[in-house]
Amino acid sequence: MKKIIALVLAAVLVLGMASAVTAKAEEKTYTVGICQLVQHAALDAATEGFMDALTEKLGDNVKFDLQNAQGESTTCSTIVTGFVANEYDLIMANATPALLAAVSATDTIPILGTSVTDYATALAIDDMDASVGTGINVSGTSDGVPAQMYADTVMELVPEAKSVAVLYCSAEPNSVLQADQFIACMDELGVDTTVYTFTDSNDIQAVVTSAVEDADAMYIPTDNTAASNMTIISNVCTAAGLPVICGEEGMCAAGGLATVSISYYDIGYVCGEMAYDILVNGADVSTMPIGYAASPAKKYNPDFADAIGFEMPEGYEAIETE
Repeated sequence: MKKIIALVLAAVLVLGMASAVTAKAEEKTYTVGICQLVQHAALDAATEGFMDALTEKLGDNVKFDLQNAQGESTTCSTIVTGFVANEYDLIMANATPALLAAVSATDTIPILGTSVTDYATALAIDDMDASVGTGINVSGTSDGVPAQMYADTVMELVPEAKSVAVLYCSAEPNSVLQADQFIACMDELGVDTTVYTFTDSNDIQAVVTSAVEDADAMYIPTDNTAASNMTIISNVCTAAGLPVICGEEGMCAAGGLATVSISYYDIGYVCGEMAYDILVNGADVSTMPIGYAASPAKKYNPDFADAIGFEMPEGYEAIETE
């Protein structure tokens, strides 16, 4: 009888300790630093999705330090250096320059990126297999869409196109990658492309004005500098009556004709779920596969179409614009 009582007491003690450990884990408050490169619709949606996912799972047990770099890579570095100094539990880097700044700042704190097209290119990791992780303290979600889908969209909308302007910021590695992939697809289709690059927002109007002169259409990848200056781009292209194919929905809504778009909220949300797995379950960020969005959708901006007198074919969903 004494042995039975002792075993029962031991079991109760173990269960009590386990409950205490669980309760302690649930009570732990995590601090997450978020560095967003610039404010525009796509990045805003990704940040919102990320915060929503973690808040739904952790409630008041997660605190966010959200900072915007206003489009400056050097400011990204300053922001993430502060996160590291404060020993935050995790860093979320929204857009490639923010990711690169975070990687330069720490090799110990887990880093999750989002709104990054290709991690191998961004991180300069040769032969990286996205399905098994980066091998370093980085993972995240991608906003990549196959370049062929954009090329096919151009040819569907402007089948007589002989020359397509490709516009992007030369300082963004993933923009360069997307542009190169798009150009290769257009080469296969026998359509000429001309590259027009800018280094910052100060150059955009002059570059776009030059681009519209001889082009039959324009393609802009998911470029952060372009995204935050779509009003300037749209004004020039509307006046020229030039169809603009954008890399994502927010850009298109702000001043393009059509896009093949993913949900940035969704990739942000998945990134938040990954963060929970790291913070609470102890998942190894270095072996976490890169996450991707669901199937892209073809969408168009009815206001831009009306402005340039363009009749859209069937199969494109209208974007709600303000």
